[in-house]
Amino acid sequence: MSDSERPEHALKKTLGPVSLTALGIGAVIGSGIFTVIGTAIGGNPSKTASWAASPIIDLILHHGAVAGRPGAGPALALSLVLVAIVCGLTGLCYAELSSMIPIAGSAYTYTYATMGELIAWIIGWDLILEYAFSNMSVSVGFAAHIVDLLDWLNIHLDPKWLSPAYLPLGLQDLSGKVDIFPAGWHFGFDIPAFIIVLLLTVVLVRGIRESARTNNIMVLVKIAAILVFIFFGLSFIHPGNYHPFSPNGFSGVLAGGSIIFFTYIGFDSVSTASEECKNPRRDVPIGIIATLVVCTILYIGVAAVLTGMVPWQSIAGDGAPVVDALKRVSLQPGAHRLHYVRLFVLLGAIVGMISSILVFQLGQARVWFSMSRDRLLPDVFSKVHPKFRTPAFATWVAGVLVAIPSGLFDVGTFAEMSNIGTLFAFVLVSIGVIVLRVKDPKRHRGFRVPGGPVIPVLSTFFCVLLMAGLPAITWVRFFVWLVIGLFVYYFYSRKRSEFYKG
Repeated sequence: MSDSERPEHALKKTLGPVSLTALGIGAVIGSGIFTVIGTAIGGNPSKTASWAASPIIDLILHHGAVAGRPGAGPALALSLVLVAIVCGLTGLCYAELSSMIPIAGSAYTYTYATMGELIAWIIGWDLILEYAFSNMSVSVGFAAHIVDLLDWLNIHLDPKWLSPAYLPLGLQDLSGKVDIFPAGWHFGFDIPAFIIVLLLTVVLVRGIRESARTNNIMVLVKIAAILVFIFFGLSFIHPGNYHPFSPNGFSGVLAGGSIIFFTYIGFDSVSTASEECKNPRRDVPIGIIATLVVCTILYIGVAAVLTGMVPWQSIAGDGAPVVDALKRVSLQPGAHRLHYVRLFVLLGAIVGMISSILVFQLGQARVWFSMSRDRLLPDVFSKVHPKFRTPAFATWVAGVLVAIPSGLFDVGTFAEMSNIGTLFAFVLVSIGVIVLRVKDPKRHRGFRVPGGPVIPVLSTFFCVLLMAGLPAITWVRFFVWLVIGLFVYYFYSRKRSEFYKG
């Protein structure tokens, strides 16, 4: 905390509880509610069983591989309740640690203070992966909605400049029947995804105050769009679409919650900005809990209306399920008014993508900033801009490293990578509360998790349970990434550390 107050490293303190809550909502209500909710409902259907694509829980319960990742169907509402419970438990743990350690860096900083440098490096390396792949997914989702907007305006541009160069499943038109590109590589670049990341990087470099004001406006717009979708969609619900309510049982509910979970990293982003709060001991807990309450209500509302409007099977693989559902229903007799509702929701979705990218990029740069200040990354990442007092270099590097892959690759499948990273971070934060209660019980806590160790233990259990809903190949990739991180730590970062004794 004393290091963070040195003039060369100090960040400007400008945020209050309203801006923090808007920051969290800006991250949570974005790609998940407009894009990832489709694959959570419809699953990832496959005709052949594969251990790599099978969730860990299915490998255990069925003693073998299953055909693809199951979808939650209309029971995604139950998935969201489960996710809300887990996030509520973990959010309380975050609130206690952030009220004690109001420093940029989120789970990385809390782990550093409670479990030491090595575990902190692991979680910091994990957060780099988590934020990067989250934003790549959101950027590609943003571009998909831009294509949908152009379709509404009856503007048809060359699709090779509106889609990634690599398409593992190919590219179909909005009807899903005509192949534009076959599966694999094609000559092209996703320009909208690339440009939006670089534009928001400029906004972030100019300052957190400007970023927060921009985000507040965008949050209001997309909440309005979501409420409009729910209000108009209620009239077009067909009760028959809710049967069967849980087509894949508990396995589907768990898998749906596991896939949608990565969007809840939003309240993690609230804590990454704690060093820039006017009163972090009070404001960060308020921001975290308020974010969870608002976002869970909105998610359940959208899931209930969406699965009531169209059959849940039709949503599988849809990159823009909410606006495409409005398009399909608007073609029915008496539903022409949904044509303009679709436009409003589409604009809200685009704004939602923008605010998600804004907050995720902010969080990623702050993690790098904190790791550099602890000498685990090169010093240049912790230098702040002399005028704007923001970690400009870290922000630019994060922007470029996300923007270029977003133009080249279809990274929707990497949402699973971001999910396992998020849940792993939550596990360590929950354990950190218990550790700090034992190591430093008398330290002042602006907020204390009630019930002793019960809530941190439950948080850890449920996070591990949700991790079990992710495919086995995701676990393999995650451990490979961690092994690479350990090599970097032992051959570079450890020797730069202030604790290194040579």
